[in-house]
Amino acid sequence: MPTTSSMGRGIMAVLAVGARAAKGFPGGTVAGVAADLGKDRSQVSRSLRGAQQEGFLERRDQRSYALDWSLFTDAQLLTEQRLQTDGAIALEGLARETDEGCFLGVLHGDSTVTIGENVPASSNMVGSWLGRPYPAYCSDAGQALLWEASDTEVRTVLAAADFVRHGPSTPVDAEDFLSRLREARARGYAVVDEEAEPGLYSLAVPIRDFKGEVVAALQIVGSKTRLEPRREACAAALISWGKWLESALGHVMPEQAEAQ
Repeated sequence: MPTTSSMGRGIMAVLAVGARAAKGFPGGTVAGVAADLGKDRSQVSRSLRGAQQEGFLERRDQRSYALDWSLFTDAQLLTEQRLQTDGAIALEGLARETDEGCFLGVLHGDSTVTIGENVPASSNMVGSWLGRPYPAYCSDAGQALLWEASDTEVRTVLAAADFVRHGPSTPVDAEDFLSRLREARARGYAVVDEEAEPGLYSLAVPIRDFKGEVVAALQIVGSKTRLEPRREACAAALISWGKWLESALGHVMPEQAEAQ
């Protein structure tokens, strides 16, 4: 019979404690984790002590182990690094496949900020958007970045927005934005049609990290006359590269998690 290595048993123990945290429990005792795993208590006790010594777990009292949250800080820093490096790969692939300007944006207050871009010369786009903020209610990335937010959260983010008209189709208020966001979720990707400026058309998808949280938006941006007739093909490429980038950031789709 195949046996599990000591490292494998340690990882299983850490994951079991993590699963308890996800369910709202403060930690896990040796007895509780052993019961969850269906393993011998002495074996689980050694695994938990080893994980504590390596800095994966902390001992909160004489009986309970909990996750050492510094791990999540390290993981978050790694996610930000991967977002830059793997994001550049996704942008290059998406731009090559669509021949359009492609961007990666993040949410900053009630604005979106571009952190990555790849603009083919043939797209006829001039200038760089790197580091430049734009109002989330009408930006190319706004709907995708607020994809998982509740209606209340969206209203809070946009509470101080003036809803200045930047294009002929700019949302007039938070409720208008929410209506478009619901349509985007049903469609599977956002379409921003002359909301940011006249003649500008864009598609966007949310990018989730290992925690399942939206950390960025991947976008295709171009002129409406050029991009709108190719919407379905470009959206397919966008969704495909979006999934690739999410996988690189450690995101696991619900169906994948169930299969595991």
